[in-house]
Amino acid sequence: MIERFIDQHSMSDQLFDYTGEYYTLHNYDVDSYDRRLAMIDMRFHNDRLGGNSNYHKDLQDRMALLHQQGFKFILAYPWESQENIRTETFMEGRKIPKVRVPYPHYTWTGGVSWFWFYMFNKHNDRNFKTTHDHHGSYWYKKHDFLYLNKGARDHRVKLYERLLGRGVLDNSIHTFIERKPPKRLDSKYELPGIDPEQYPRWGKDQDLYELPYEDTVLSLVSETNDVEDEVFMTEKIWKPIMAQQPFIVHGNYLYLQKLREMGFRTFNNYFDESYDLEKDRDKRIDKIVSLCENLKLKCDREGNQQWRDLYMQTKALRQHNYDVFFDQQKLSVEINKTLNLFLEFADRG
Repeated sequence: MIERFIDQHSMSDQLFDYTGEYYTLHNYDVDSYDRRLAMIDMRFHNDRLGGNSNYHKDLQDRMALLHQQGFKFILAYPWESQENIRTETFMEGRKIPKVRVPYPHYTWTGGVSWFWFYMFNKHNDRNFKTTHDHHGSYWYKKHDFLYLNKGARDHRVKLYERLLGRGVLDNSIHTFIERKPPKRLDSKYELPGIDPEQYPRWGKDQDLYELPYEDTVLSLVSETNDVEDEVFMTEKIWKPIMAQQPFIVHGNYLYLQKLREMGFRTFNNYFDESYDLEKDRDKRIDKIVSLCENLKLKCDREGNQQWRDLYMQTKALRQHNYDVFFDQQKLSVEINKTLNLFLEFADRG
């Protein structure tokens, strides 16, 4: 997967060779390369190796040999955020494996490029047919918000309980799988073939089923964390963009600004996105709750006409976001930025 990520760069002045097998390195003339980087796979699935002393000894021996040949090391956590790395514990209490690297190394987390790359490659050949302009002979949306939560992270619990307590979610499709008792999707909105009571812990989050997006007006995206010192984008934002649905994001400070820097457009001309400018996490929640309440009130007062106008006015914007997402050259720009960080690290003295 990482090799495919590298292959989708568009840097005309750089060529990359790689092997995923340590014991095939002898097939390469290592001295002929300008830079030498060794990635250590830090996926949390590898925590099963953490207590094996032979694994750690073998890893240290390999690193020593690679260091002698001029390699520098990248600890690769592309599926994770910096916050996950800092807190160390995630995914039902499983711990990120600890590896001692006594040499210069760079820590790579997902940022904004990894999940875009992953979702692009997963869905690029699929012909989405999300319908927002009519149901039968007239335009109609059954529900207000699509709001999907799985892991019970603190920031999610705070917003969810506030929205629930204010009645904002009364006419919405919403889930919170790891809350007790769990709130699950109605079976008709679940991925075909999936029992809502048995939704898998891994493997299905990046799939997209159009019907929940067709029957709701707006996605309330519940991102992995809400810290202010990074922007981490997962499949959660790319799904409403692929489904061409307006969105509000409960995520990092300046998350929407980062989206715009990447070439996407947001909905600040149609509703209040000032929550994105709020550093304080609790105040950001306050602003999101107020925004959702105001949007729901407009819907209650004006019926579906309000939402119909929103969809008509944002049609070009939503199509633009869809087109940018599926533009491989646009994606490669973000991949280039990630790879340039690797190269800058390799060039340090």
